[in-house]
Amino acid sequence: MFKQALRGGVHPSGFKELSNQEAIKRFPLPDTLYLSLQQHLGAPATPLVKVGDRVRKGQLVAASQGMISAPVHAPTSGRVTALAEHTAPHPSGLPVLVISLEPDGLDEWDDIEPVSDPFARDPQEICTRVGAAGIVGLGGATFPAAVKLGSSLETGVETLILNGGECEPYLTCDDRLMREKADEIIRGACLMQHAVQAKEVIIGIEDNKPEALEKMQAAAAGSGIQVKSVPSRYPMGSEKQLVQQLTGIELPARSRAAASGLVMHNVATARAVAQTIDQGRPLISRIVTLSGQALTHQGNWEVPLGTLASQLINYASGFDCKPARLIMGGPMMGIQLPNLHVPIIKGSSGILALTEEEINPTQPSPCVRCARCVQACPMGLLPLEMAANIRKGDVEAAQELGLSDCVGCGACSYTCPASLPLVHLFNYAKGELANREKEARKMKKTQVLAQRREERVARQAREREELLAARRAAAAKKAAEEAAEDNPS
Repeated sequence: MFKQALRGGVHPSGFKELSNQEAIKRFPLPDTLYLSLQQHLGAPATPLVKVGDRVRKGQLVAASQGMISAPVHAPTSGRVTALAEHTAPHPSGLPVLVISLEPDGLDEWDDIEPVSDPFARDPQEICTRVGAAGIVGLGGATFPAAVKLGSSLETGVETLILNGGECEPYLTCDDRLMREKADEIIRGACLMQHAVQAKEVIIGIEDNKPEALEKMQAAAAGSGIQVKSVPSRYPMGSEKQLVQQLTGIELPARSRAAASGLVMHNVATARAVAQTIDQGRPLISRIVTLSGQALTHQGNWEVPLGTLASQLINYASGFDCKPARLIMGGPMMGIQLPNLHVPIIKGSSGILALTEEEINPTQPSPCVRCARCVQACPMGLLPLEMAANIRKGDVEAAQELGLSDCVGCGACSYTCPASLPLVHLFNYAKGELANREKEARKMKKTQVLAQRREERVARQAREREELLAARRAAAAKKAAEEAAEDNPS
């Protein structure tokens, strides 16, 4: 075990005990499911059904569009009642296209095909199956898992790492999953190892999850998979931090793990891979943590994708008091919801209903340059200097200080005594730089098109002049010939 000194990070109150005491419960089918076509990073899926169509459980209802995309499947059998826009689980509250599905209560499966003897199959076939099942990173990033597996197979990786850190406060869906479905996770890890042809598999679990660690070590016995404990310090679940803690390898700035012979996936993603390969089951549900002291009951639920957050809370809990803030995901990197009339998607690790006391809202005050944000930054950046430059409008200076290396973990904002919205500033600056790069590419493309037009116009003028010259020459030759015929010598 590599004993690496942890750089930066914070240790916020975990509040894990609110939701990790009881087993995962299964949420019943609601009256209507709202299947978002944008449940993943990349291009939205393209609908394959129309209003009035009857679909079966697991049936493909929307196809992936482009390389970075993922398909969508029906969580149950029923009838398509609408194909329209619906509020997205995003702070903006802007709508996205969804397929509304009315369950028929039969829960009738579509034809599914488990893979027999998967370890005798070509690794690329496993990657293809994972892609067809719509599996994405279930830790929250929602990057299509098949793309990550396929690129790792092509480039070659030595080590597959499974992230069981779950370092965000409140969230316990992975903790409960590791306690209850350890065998399925290990099975998925073995299948993913075959898919990328990795030589070793390491699973990292924070030391504040002793029951999960014990269950996973027992399930991994004899498989060759290493299950290791890592310190419970946020953001241990971040790729760079977990890789360094488990392997001793420090990933270079602006570098992907694959460049260092590594690939990382979430433990819930591994379980989804096992279900797809062994059962033929696409990704149609996920484990969601309900937590926060505004709720009457906290816990973890396996929820069909497309279930409204309001339906889940009304059935599973209700409120003790009016929540001061609603969050999808964790409190550090999750997104604030405009309301609960939003569907559960593949990246919905949790729904938090927090009280005023839990969010402890304070008005920002001037920076006192205490450098706590510098000490907390796990990437070794200078948040106070980057923020100062951004407030002055100099985003290029912030970029020179390493803005692109910021992982948006929120450790700097958490520890700031002035309550400055540092992460918001950094996200704004990243967006501004992205817009400038987009405009620069657009301008360059416009210049290329303008240059091509000038060349085309010049060529057409030249060709026209050459044609006219040829015609004049032909006319002159003809006139000369006619004159010679009229005046024979």
